[in-house]
Amino acid sequence: MTNLEFPEVKDRDPNSEIDMEVLNDTIEYIRPAVQADGGDIKLSSVNDGVVNIEMLGACQGCPLSIATLKSGIERILKDKVPGVVEVIAT
Repeated sequence: MTNLEFPEVKDRDPNSEIDMEVLNDTIEYIRPAVQADGGDIKLSSVNDGVVNIEMLGACQGCPLSIATLKSGIERILKDKVPGVVEVIAT
């Protein structure tokens, strides 16, 4: 796995464009944890800082998938990827 280097939160412009390479690398960093529980995630689209994630496998229909999305995936993406303002499931 690639060692990811992320900019410090304090050094980022909140209105910056999302770097798709950093976003994809961060999603790949998150995926093994989701896959360990029988699910998976896939990037659907990005629009104005809103990242649309498709929840797959065991995540589909799981009542905890929204908690995973908001408390886990969204928190990590907002922290690690400049420009991400929200993550939603499609």
